[in-house]
This record gives sequence, structure tokens and C-alpha cells, in this order.
Amino acid sequence: MAPSQNVSTTLARRIEESAGKHSVFEDAARTLPIPVCSEVLGQDGRIRPVVFKESVTILKCKDPEGAEKTFSRTMARHRNIVLEAVPSETLHQVTGKRVAVLFSGGPAAGGHNVLAGLKAVLGKNNTLLGIRKGPKGLLNGDVFEISTEGIKKVFNTGGFDFLGTDRTKIKTPEQFRKVKDTVLKNKLDGLIIVGGDDSNTNAAFIAEYLEREGVRCSVIGIPKTIDGDMAVGDLLPISFGYDTATKVFSELVGNLNQDAASAVKYYHFVKLMGRTASKITLEVALQTKPAIALISEEIAEKNLSLDQLVDHIVRIIAERRLKGINHGVVLVPEGLIEFIPEMGRLIKELNKVLAEYETDIKDLPTLKNKQEFIYPRLSPQSAQLMASLPEEIEETLILDRDDHGNVKVSQIETEKLLIEKIRYKASEMKRHTDRYFGAGEGKIPATPDQIEKFKSYTLSTQSHFLGYEGRSGKPTAFDAAFTFLLGLTAGSLVLDERTGYMAAVTDFDKGGRILGLPLAGLIQCEERKGKEELVIEKSLVRTDSPSFQFYAQHRDHWAREDLFSSPGPIQHWGPTARQLPILVSLDQGYEDFTTFNLGAECHVEFE
Repeated sequence: MAPSQNVSTTLARRIEESAGKHSVFEDAARTLPIPVCSEVLGQDGRIRPVVFKESVTILKCKDPEGAEKTFSRTMARHRNIVLEAVPSETLHQVTGKRVAVLFSGGPAAGGHNVLAGLKAVLGKNNTLLGIRKGPKGLLNGDVFEISTEGIKKVFNTGGFDFLGTDRTKIKTPEQFRKVKDTVLKNKLDGLIIVGGDDSNTNAAFIAEYLEREGVRCSVIGIPKTIDGDMAVGDLLPISFGYDTATKVFSELVGNLNQDAASAVKYYHFVKLMGRTASKITLEVALQTKPAIALISEEIAEKNLSLDQLVDHIVRIIAERRLKGINHGVVLVPEGLIEFIPEMGRLIKELNKVLAEYETDIKDLPTLKNKQEFIYPRLSPQSAQLMASLPEEIEETLILDRDDHGNVKVSQIETEKLLIEKIRYKASEMKRHTDRYFGAGEGKIPATPDQIEKFKSYTLSTQSHFLGYEGRSGKPTAFDAAFTFLLGLTAGSLVLDERTGYMAAVTDFDKGGRILGLPLAGLIQCEERKGKEELVIEKSLVRTDSPSFQFYAQHRDHWAREDLFSSPGPIQHWGPTARQLPILVSLDQGYEDFTTFNLGAECHVEFE
């Protein structure tokens, strides 16, 4: 088609050329160098696999008897000893290995660089295979060879679209037999599973199963989740995708901070993705200094009720109003509702009832019928609480369940529930100012003029949910390097004929350190569908951690003085390009968060 008469031929061609992931930015991003640890560079300066030796660190299981019984073969091999990488000038001579990789669970920025790291370390004498559509593709044998050209197209780009993903959990004997069939049919020497705690739990079970079946195939996990709940102290400070997601969210929250201050009337309630851990919320709070950030783990530890939480928020809003600050941002973790004690008890009881009577409840025609069936099977306190909730939230609690049979917390509009209760509480305070303002314990100090101004105050709110926006973007410089190194680590573990490990990288401030963590050593018992299951333990916000303590020490000052920050957009080159997550920097005891150090930069050449 000929270009419009008003558009130059050059301009039209350039716009057309930018289609298909060839924007100016995307083409530039593919050329960016990647920092790599010194251990993976051979004497010729080319990327080489590393070998592993046993360290002095041994992981301690939360349920050693259960883990040893379930993972007897793999635990006999690795004895829960952490492996550390050392340089090798010979492992790159290994040839003929066939290694397959799949993505599992939700997307996270940097997945494509995992593939690039695998391709680089396997070299031209071994074969990298991709498995389409995650664990489901593994069961169906949907395997293809990943070419060098394919890797070049996705290098340094976001998303999981090169392979696709899904959330199938492999747990039945038939499913394990299908995994074995795929491994044998494709003559796999290695299987790499990229995912979160459930996916890496799958990797542990598959490694054990293949060992028992006498199938020689190294099964390696790679820690992925934007929630940051795949972390193991100083051995694995964070999972990949967290840095990119929190920086995306921090930019948006920073914009809302600025908008609130500009419009001078709105409180923006922002729910942030992260069902279990509040690490995303804590990082965004450290980046943006909002008026209020709720941390689920603190609320659970202090045993705060929903009413107490609402009182806390309204008090801050009232104190800001008395100082003439009529705006702000409130950060709400996605999983908050489960951490409020009475809500947590209700959800736990519901999970058991819905698991036990799944068919009975499903056959009931209306929500009212389901309510009438469920209420008598709850404790009186939980039944009363459930009946007091808005009907749309009650419906979500009953009808929307995840693959594990649990409440889909992300579907519960917690931020809107809070807004409704906060508005009512603020209205009550205006009607009964003598109860809440003035001298006396628990009251807010205020002059008569200030109290009159508060009576005229109308709370204006906006609600937002930030989650999907942060999962598939171009990875930050940190996530791009981190994921590439995780791919190198996983590929090296396969070439070194290790199985039942998770690839890990640590010491982000001093050149990086490459590790292999025994998967079985990370296992604990957790309730799923009303039953105890062995799964990898999630890493939550610890209220005694340096990151939380820093926030707790500064949040009141930030709220009183309206000291919000706007960290701006992610830079892939420029003054903020090499920033680390603040949470990681604080918890790991780094000197600074503005510059990570994962080795010397190199331009990767794929053979």
C-alpha cells in the first residue's frame, strides 16, 4: 500500500519496520551488554559452564521426617548440602546433551534471558529444547528445538510468549508417567522448570520420581515470581521479576502521589499484586513514601481486626486533614484480607467446608441456597462476619476458587471494602467530634477551628489494582543480568549431572556468587484444599527485618509531612539503570542500593 501523500516514504517505512517487536527501544535493548560473574568466563573471555562443589552450608528442613520419606533418593544424593560454583575449563567440552526448559505459572520479566543463559552455556555442541505451554506441554510432549536465531529475537525482551506458560500441577501417577514418557521420547538429559514455589515443588517431585524410575535426567528449578516470596536468606535474596515489577509499580504510584498532590482532593487506594507476601507493597512504599502502606504480616502479628485497621487509616487521614493535607496514596497488599485475623479464620473455615462439600455446594442453584448451606457449617463468629460483608465480596469468597481450592484473593476488592468502611468511619467522626478530637487519651489534638474544618471535609477516593502491568515488561538491567546468570547456572548444573536443585545467585553487591540449592531442603507442610501437602516454603515480610524496620521508623514522618517521592520510569541505561531493590539492599546489609555488581559486562555471542 502506497504511503499517504502527507507522510514521507522514509517515515512510513520506519513505522512499518517497528512492528513485530522492533520498536526503536526493543531493537536497542537487544544490543545491551550483560554483566556476568567471573566464574563463567573462560581464559579466552568466552562464556563457559561452571562445576559445583559442596559448600559448608546445609539447609534445614521444617519437616525433615516428611521430606526424607518423600524425597529419599534425591536427599540421599545431595544430603541438603548447598553447592557453590567454581570455574571449569573442561565442562564446556561436554557434548550431545539434550536439555528442555519450560515456564510455569504467571509471567515475570526476564524469562527470555533465562533461555539466553541456557543457550549460551550449552553452546553449539548441546541442544536446547523448549516446551510450549508450561507443565501442560510437558505432559503432552509439545517439544521443539530452540534455535540461535530464536534466542536472538527475544534476548533482553519481556514476557513469556516465546514458550507460553500455564498453571498445571503435576501430582497424579498418570501425570508423572507422562513426564517420564516425554523425557524418554525426547532423550532428555536435563529438564529446567522456571517458576515459583509450586513449580519448584513440582521440580522436586519430578526429580525424585525420575530417580526412583532409574531415568537419568537432571531436573533443575529456577526461582521466578514477582511477589518476591521465593527467597532463601542470603543464599537467594529475591526471585527474578520482582525488581522489574516493583519499579513499574513504583513509577505508577509515584505518578499517583503527584496527581493527588496536584488535584488536592483524592486519596488513591492502590491494591498491589502479591497474594501471600507483602514484599511488593513494602518495596513500593520504600520507593515512593506514600501516606499509608499496609503490611499484611504486621497486621497479622499485631492481631489487628478489620475495625482496628480502619480506625488506624482514618486517624492518619484525619491528622493530615488537620494540617491541610487532603490527599494521599494508600497501598494495600493483594492478600491483606487473609491476614486480618477474623477474615483469615473465615477463609480457612470456608476452604475446609468448600473442599469437603464441593459437589453439594456446586449443585445448589442460587447464591442464597449456597449461603444457607454454608452458614451452619461455620463457627458462629465466622458466619456472623460473612453475613456482614457486602454481597459481592461474599459471592467471591464462595464461588471464586484457585487451582488449590483456595479463595482467589486477587478477585476480592479489598481496597473497595476498606474505602466503604473508611467513609463510614470518617462520617461518624464528623458527627461525634467530641469523641475523637481534643484532649485525652487516644484523641486527636485539635483546635475548635480545625474541628470545624474537619466537619466540612468530604473524603474523595479512587481505587486501582496494579498487577498485570508489571509482569511482562522489558526486564530491568538487574533482572536481565540476574535471569541470564540463572540460566547459566541451571545449564551448568545439568552439564555437571546434578538433579533436584534450584539455581541461585547471591552477593549482588560484589560480583555475584552462583549456587545450587537442594529443593527438598526448602520443603515444608502447608494446607491445600483442607489437606496437608509438602510444598516449598514462601518467604514473607519479617517484621524484624531491616527493610521493614526502616519503613516502620520513617512512615509516620513521611505521612505527617507528605514527603512522597516519584522514582520515575525504569532506565535501561542512565543514572538509575543499575539500582537494586531497596528491600534487598537493606535486608542483605549492602552499603548502597543505587548500583548492583554482578560481574564484568560482556556482549553475548550465541554459537
